[in-house]
Amino acid sequence: MKIEGRNAVLELLKTEKTVDKIEIARGAEKACGRIFAMAREKGIRVQFADNKALDRESETGRHQGVIAFVSDYEYAEFDELLQKKDGPRFVIVCDGVEDVHNLGSILRVAECAGADGAVIPKNKSAQVTGAVVRISEGAANHLKVARVPGVNFAIDKLKESGYWVYGLEADGEDIYQCDLTGDIVLVIGGEDSGLSALTRKKCDKIVSLPLKGQVNSLNASVALGIAAYEAVRQRR
Repeated sequence: MKIEGRNAVLELLKTEKTVDKIEIARGAEKACGRIFAMAREKGIRVQFADNKALDRESETGRHQGVIAFVSDYEYAEFDELLQKKDGPRFVIVCDGVEDVHNLGSILRVAECAGADGAVIPKNKSAQVTGAVVRISEGAANHLKVARVPGVNFAIDKLKESGYWVYGLEADGEDIYQCDLTGDIVLVIGGEDSGLSALTRKKCDKIVSLPLKGQVNSLNASVALGIAAYEAVRQRR
């Protein structure tokens, strides 16, 4: 897998993930100086190449003069999210989020909001690729992301573990009237279809954000960001 972009590669180097090598474009040495120093400190091989060579390697066209080559993304074990801990637990579940930009943004929101992890299904969903890591600004390298056979299986297990599950939809109860201070799961649906019918039934409560304009919906990652930070506010 290729991780592209300065912020994403910097965040990668802060983790214990194995990096096979890093390529830096000639002429970008100064801008990538911190990356070079961290790579040398960790004993990671660094190669310098023409910018055109990085253009050919790039999968996103936005490498910013640096590409890291790593093994495939290592997903967390789902059972890790079922373990008790000091303080309330907080998990994000993605139900059919197929757009890599939305998934990357969702993982960035989840990590910034202090979520314990995120859950994605193996099928009918975007997976964690190099592009998703870049879009998440490297947040995917710090967040536990578990991949499960099905979202409803995961929701059942989370509820058995003591989580209260909130589904985000346009026709739910006002989220600002809900108690988000305990062990909670926020379930975000796909870009066009929202939550599936069965997933909706599995949720303990359907909640929504008040919409005051003429447009009747928000982007999935934006909606999640507002909801997640309402949970952060209540927990402070």
